[in-house]
Order: sequence, then C-alpha cells, then structure tokens
Amino acid sequence: MPEEAELAPIPEHPALDLRWPSGAASTVVVADLHLGLGAPEVGRGGPSEALARAMAHDLVAIGQERRAAGFLVVGDVKHPIVGVPRALRPVVFDFFSTLLAEGFSVEVILGNHDVGLAAALPREVIVHGPAGIVRGGAGFFHGHRWPSNRVLRARRLVVGHLHPGYRFAPTAATPAAKERCWVRAERPPPPRSKRRRRRPVVAAEEVIVLPAFNPLAGAESLNRERPARGRSFLVARFLAGGSSRAYLLDGTDLGEVLNRPARPRGPAAVRAPTGP
Repeated sequence: MPEEAELAPIPEHPALDLRWPSGAASTVVVADLHLGLGAPEVGRGGPSEALARAMAHDLVAIGQERRAAGFLVVGDVKHPIVGVPRALRPVVFDFFSTLLAEGFSVEVILGNHDVGLAAALPREVIVHGPAGIVRGGAGFFHGHRWPSNRVLRARRLVVGHLHPGYRFAPTAATPAAKERCWVRAERPPPPRSKRRRRRPVVAAEEVIVLPAFNPLAGAESLNRERPARGRSFLVARFLAGGSSRAYLLDGTDLGEVLNRPARPRGPAAVRAPTGP
C-alpha cells in the first residue's frame, strides 16, 4: 500500500505542506497564482511583473524554510483565461525559472484560467490535466471541473478555485475588510448501495480548499454571501452535506461556513412573499 502523506497548512502562508512520514522531502502546495492580474493588454513592465517576482521569491523562501523538494500548483497559474499575451510570456517563464534555479521541482495542474499555458512554461515544469492527480493518498484538482475517478476515490481532496475569504469590519490594515482563509470540510462516508448510481460517488472524508496565493486575486466572503456563480459546483458536490470550517492563515478558527441545508424541491421551493 502506498505511503500516505500528511497535509499541514504552513502558518502565516497560503500554502500547504505535503509531508511524508518516512522523512522524505516535502512538497509545497499552492493554488491561484493568477500571474498577470492587473497587467495591460499591450506593453511591458508594470505592477504585475513586480508582484510575480515577489511571489516567486516568497515561494523560494517557503520552500527553503520547509526543506521542500518542490512545488505543486493546483491551477490558475495565469490570469488571462485564453492564451498567454505576449507581454505575459516572459513573466510566466521567469517566475518558474526562479523556482527551478533554486533546485526545486515544479508541477502544475491546469485550472480554468490556464488555456494555452504549457507553451509559456520552461520544459522542466511537469503539467497535469484538470482531472487532477493523486499524491500520498490525497487527490488534487483545481475545482472548476469534475476530477478523474482515481482522484474521486481518494480519502482526502485538495482544491483551489474558490478563493475563500472572510469578511470583517474594515480597519486601516484591511480596508477591503476581507482576509484570505482556508476551508476544511469533513464529509460523512457515502451510503452503501447496490443500485447503480447516476452520479459518481465522492469518497473523500476530508476536503481542503486552498486560499489564493496571489493576494490581489480577490476572495469570496464565505460568511456573508453565496459563492459566485460558476463555483457552486465545487460547493454543492464536495463541500455541502458535511461540516465545513474556515481558518485564517494564522490558524484562527472562524467557525462554520457553507453548511447550508439543501434547497427543498417541488411546491415547497416556491418563494414566500416578502411583503407588500
């Protein structure tokens, strides 16, 4: 039986440590880099390049601190959805070259923003399709489309895509009043049935949603609003039905989120009048 790795959030960072009990070098897992966020369509230079360099150096520092062997990026490496604009190509290439130059291996699982990404990457970067991969007994996929059956059979799942956040009262330090957070969902085991199921069974007992690594990527206010349209698939099929809790990057437990009862069907689902 393959060795099962441990999954541990890295304190104060939107990154997960995939650690092996045998003592082998770990892998740092991140999601939603969104390289090129805020970049102009035409021209070179600007804040997006500086942010990409800063994120690359942050990752190198995290990897060296954890004595990691490499990095796994769980989707949305770049921000433009289709293709890589000419001005963004050297930004993407230099970002990964910085990691590779420090001796780290790098793997990428494609997200919904990563159409055409592979051509802009150094050839040493290993690219996986959006159906995801299994490592150390855990399944990893971005979260915008259905994963492979092998990933679905994993006891633990790690996803990105949702950009989880928590809304607080505005302060001078956080004028946007949102902070990135983790989400950890505990799921009951699927009921046993001899009947053929019309939908694939999600076997995971635990689902971890990674915060966006890019601090400018925006965040869903999980305590104030429903996740944006198009992301409900991840919530409805992988997070609902269990117990989900949110945690700040420093480990502060923010309590339950996303634990909403299923909507009623039929006549009971008709909305009651709200007043005159």
